[in-house]
Amino acid sequence: MYQYKCMNQIAKFGLDHFTRDYAEVEEIEEADALLVRSAALHDMEFPKNLKTIARAGAGVNNIPLGKCAEQGIVVFNTPGANANGVKELVLAGLLLAARDIIGGVNWVQSERMNEEISKLAEKQKKQFAGHEIEGKKLGIIGLGAIGVKVANAAVHLGMEVLGYDPYISVDAAWNLSRSIRHITNVDDIYRECDYITIHVPLLESTKKMINTEAIEKMKDGVVVLNFARDLLVDEDAMVLALKKGKVKRYVSDFPNPTTAGAKGCIVIPHLGASTEEAEENCARMAVKEVRCYLEHGNIKNSVNYPDCDMGIPSYPARVAICHRNVKNMLSQFTTILGQANYNIGNMTNKSRGDYAYSMFDLESPASRELVEQLEAVDGVLKVRVIC
Repeated sequence: MYQYKCMNQIAKFGLDHFTRDYAEVEEIEEADALLVRSAALHDMEFPKNLKTIARAGAGVNNIPLGKCAEQGIVVFNTPGANANGVKELVLAGLLLAARDIIGGVNWVQSERMNEEISKLAEKQKKQFAGHEIEGKKLGIIGLGAIGVKVANAAVHLGMEVLGYDPYISVDAAWNLSRSIRHITNVDDIYRECDYITIHVPLLESTKKMINTEAIEKMKDGVVVLNFARDLLVDEDAMVLALKKGKVKRYVSDFPNPTTAGAKGCIVIPHLGASTEEAEENCARMAVKEVRCYLEHGNIKNSVNYPDCDMGIPSYPARVAICHRNVKNMLSQFTTILGQANYNIGNMTNKSRGDYAYSMFDLESPASRELVEQLEAVDGVLKVRVIC
């Protein structure tokens, strides 16, 4: 029996994909797995029994990835599960920025008691007029699951789309419309595009990448959209650019004191993935990742350990080892197995940065003594007997 705890409300649609072999618990100390959305885990002490954390969403800034890796806790996210929901809100942001729709709606509300509102609207509507997005240039920084969907949808809306991503995946490249210009220098997007939307993860290298220098390279009257992370944009610089008229609109899905109510800012209350479908997709994917790891030892979509897949176990035992990525680890494991008279039917070893993951299918059941020998190897962080 496996046990899990939800740190936030997780869609029942996803939790229903757990089998009878799983039980939800109240205490973290009892859990093999945590499912989380926005709960902050940085100050949390993780029990020794905890094996995995699954984030029902893409961002993992609320999870201490290094700390988890050091404790042999594999952390998953759910890339692409909420991509369509975010894509649709980005398109809404484009349209809201192209015309002053919000200003127009607010004006109607303010005049709702005026019996002459119909006639007055014909006089006032000019102040809310704008431009069509068809024929305009849209620059997309980051062609992951969301960026690709935005790019393809924008092409169908008649926009000329420029995409920048030096690390574009094979899957993303295959899914990208042929009409999209793949840009190799992000400065070309800054110089050419009427609209710029950013879809990259928040890393030290991307923090405040849209800064004063970047903004100065942009066209006058540009519209910038940020539905990824607020810290990707230097928002003090952005507000100043709005005041000067360099930037026409800044559309953000991240309310904060800097942008809320600032001139030219359209700030949405973090609704990107807040759709019933997105929450269900994220929950279902998170549960699938947890089950695959706990039941078979396989890893897919981890953010602190390498992906690794040996299929469904078909040997009497499968042993999985989380360890540091240092020399001679694999040889030490095989030596221990050989000296203990275990024959290896199948094996794999994958690494990612400072950490690695090894799995061994054995032709006889794994003893407690064997596990203790493997745990004693310097650099081993967690040993699990899957079956």
